Amino acid sequence: MSLKGKKAVVTGASRGIGAAIAKKLALEGADVVITYEKNVAKANEVVEAIRTSGRAALAIQADSAQTAAVKRSIETAHEFLGGIDILVNNAGVIRVESLEKMSQEDIDAMVKVNIQAPIAATQAVIPYLGQGARIVNIGSFFANNVDWPNLTVYSMTKSAQISFTKGLARELGARGITANLVQPGAIDTDMNPAEGDFSSITKPMIPGGEYGRGDDIANAVAFLASEEASYINGASLTVDGGLTA
Repeated sequence: MSLKGKKAVVTGASRGIGAAIAKKLALEGADVVITYEKNVAKANEVVEAIRTSGRAALAIQADSAQTAAVKRSIETAHEFLGGIDILVNNAGVIRVESLEKMSQEDIDAMVKVNIQAPIAATQAVIPYLGQGARIVNIGSFFANNVDWPNLTVYSMTKSAQISFTKGLARELGARGITANLVQPGAIDTDMNPAEGDFSSITKPMIPGGEYGRGDDIANAVAFLASEEASYINGASLTVDGGLTA
């Protein structure tokens, strides 16, 4: 899955799945720019790991809830990298509450980060993408299966990624640009630890009984970003260990 010489942007990549994706793309040969909201120390750790693998890296502070900041980060990434071949729309937020009780602030946060930010980043990056470029969106298995209550709005924002990805495939396919969606299941991160509050009800639903790792998602993204996946376009790949089987 060589990505030698490719130039990638991964949003929301200071930790968890995003950090794993950024490091994997670098290991496959790509120079990588990441964005982060607040944790500069964690972002710098990811940058250092990428540089250790011999690739160029930069962390850009950008609040994904702010469209202008998202677009600015793409411009800065393009200047630093000298081009962009791969965009991974990974940044996301979750708020768990019933619709009846959910605050407007929480609703706005999920709509802005989970829907508006990928639109803004993609709109900004399209002029820079050429033949063979890749867009990979990161969604959630909750887009298709709302297995627990209090996830109504979150699930809605993630289901939007499905039609967004399909639309991009139609718009950009003739230019040799693919757009695909990776839908993680239960992945062990600090936001959703394998021994956290939800693990007792989640693990029995997974055939293997274990949470996935960030690398499981990163491997899928690296494949979709590679030449080997050139005929995969507008697809949704659920990586959940059989949770939704």
